[in-house]
Amino acid sequence: MPTAIAVTSADLVLPPTDPHTPGAAVLPHPDDQSLAAALADTQTLVEQCGHVVALYPASTPPAHVRRLHTVRALLESDRIALLPVDLPPLGVAVLARQLRQLSVCDFGPGVLATAARLLAHYVHAGAVLNSVARLDRVPVTLKAHAKSWMPGSQFAVLANPRPRLVRLGSHGGDPFPGPDFATRLAVARGQLAGDWVTGTLAAAWRVQGVDEVALPAASAGWWGAGKLVEFAAYLPDLAVLHQLVSSVRRETCGWCGSELLGDRCGFCAAPLAPPDPGGPAALPAGPPMRHAS
Repeated sequence: MPTAIAVTSADLVLPPTDPHTPGAAVLPHPDDQSLAAALADTQTLVEQCGHVVALYPASTPPAHVRRLHTVRALLESDRIALLPVDLPPLGVAVLARQLRQLSVCDFGPGVLATAARLLAHYVHAGAVLNSVARLDRVPVTLKAHAKSWMPGSQFAVLANPRPRLVRLGSHGGDPFPGPDFATRLAVARGQLAGDWVTGTLAAAWRVQGVDEVALPAASAGWWGAGKLVEFAAYLPDLAVLHQLVSSVRRETCGWCGSELLGDRCGFCAAPLAPPDPGGPAALPAGPPMRHAS
């Protein structure tokens, strides 16, 4: 069985990209599942799959995060990785699906867990909002706050990889810069028309296709707006994902022995020991495949 990928709500489990992409386990909020049931379900998941890589938005309620760590501690398991992800909810769902794709490849659980941080840099996640008055996760100017109160105002916000905010209609309709590599676009419509995203933005970013998905329940709270359209451009091709992860030098955790990418273990969170000054430097990840001209 491949390493299990887990998320904290069912609406973070996007439809599979192909028949080989596994599903994801859901680790419910404490209000929705007793501790005894959570322990039993997680123990079964570890026994069946060997390791569990659990992603959760950094905005997850503290009670839910405590439940995740309590289950891991009570099971005394070093085979459960708990990874907070500083992406909007749809971006987390896209990242979880990429790890689901990679879980059937020849990567060990430690590499999968630490690949999450690498792949997150390539997710362009944002939203169109009717107001930025309550947006606190992306820098908002006083001028933009004031314009939020104007009837009919809409704002396009990019949260990752570099925050950016523009008022639609104030830049001649030109969107902010997007990825310079081939992507697909996931779009989750809330109570707002999504024509700008599926039309102007998709054309400007030259996406390979647009997938309409359900809006995660946590999205309105993350963006601070009830009326929104959330979007995330992502690398869809398993071969490109595999090449990207394979291009990074692997290290071994000095504490638990897991393989890892980067400078911190995904399972025990131990930092990588400082490199030998006389040794070779880690190879940077190469850029994914660019658009054909």
